[in-house]
Amino acid sequence: MHDTRIRLDLMGKATSRRRFVKAAVLMPVVGGLTVPSLLAEPIIAHAQTRKNGVARLDVFARGSDASLQHKWFDNGWSNWETLDASLLSGTDPAATSWAVGRLDVFAFNSSRALQHRWFDNGTWSGWESLGGTLATTFGNGPAAASWAAGRLDVFALGTNGTLQHKWFDNGVWSNWESLEGSLSFAPAAVSWGPGRLDVFARGTDGTLQHKWFDNGAWSGWESLGGTLPVNSGPDVASWAAGRLDVFASGPNGTVQHKWFDNGWSSWENLGGTLSSGPAATSWGVGRIDIFGLGSGDRTLQHKWFDNGAWSGWESLGGDLRTGPAAVSW
Repeated sequence: MHDTRIRLDLMGKATSRRRFVKAAVLMPVVGGLTVPSLLAEPIIAHAQTRKNGVARLDVFARGSDASLQHKWFDNGWSNWETLDASLLSGTDPAATSWAVGRLDVFAFNSSRALQHRWFDNGTWSGWESLGGTLATTFGNGPAAASWAAGRLDVFALGTNGTLQHKWFDNGVWSNWESLEGSLSFAPAAVSWGPGRLDVFARGTDGTLQHKWFDNGAWSGWESLGGTLPVNSGPDVASWAAGRLDVFASGPNGTVQHKWFDNGWSSWENLGGTLSSGPAATSWGVGRIDIFGLGSGDRTLQHKWFDNGAWSGWESLGGDLRTGPAAVSW
């Protein structure tokens, strides 16, 4: 995300989080998790498996000129393209997809308004304002998720520390609603299937807070414990029902990885030297792509997991000023 790096010490429960998968019902809390000290920042993205099985990846970040920068993989990496914008310094974009050929991107502009634009039928829309009374301090940004075609859920931190929620359904945006909470950092959101949402954020007491939507109703907030200093939070991808992969920034800009598959693994170190938290997405079973901002040259760094093994890190260039948002359709 951005260049601020923080320390994460989690001890306690963990829960499923992030990325759209075709169908799943996981217990919202998994006990017995002990997490080592890490550096972490959340980046919100959404993953989906392309119908023909071919990988499509889209990555977004704020450029040095405050524009929205976009790069994609479709049988090879594109050049960077500039999507006209004037994004607020220190805040990160969010991206999600509800179908093949559809992208929705959210970001704060320089006037501190939450903006939305979308890609459909091969064309980008202009920006629209979504209003709201939202926190736009350094490190904050929106979160976005989709559980079905034509459905978008957007979350942001309110100026009073509550979770703010707005959704798009049947072609119409709702008003903003408050989901309460005592939060101090931008939320992260995910859907693992129709009618299910999970939202995470840092509480004012430094703990990891979790709230979920299921069977038409919101839960209360639960504390998952831990001590997350300012500007911290996890990122997670899922490649199948019951599989979760959690990533966070570790000491010296490394990426740490922990996964849930019939139980939680220990943390593994994936190396790297990043100045942002990692962004993760999955376009199929057994495949994960992670991205981050290089610590020295501000280029986009990429690493992937396929056929049971991790690649090395590769540089995808660019001149970026925030951590990326990654999405797959």
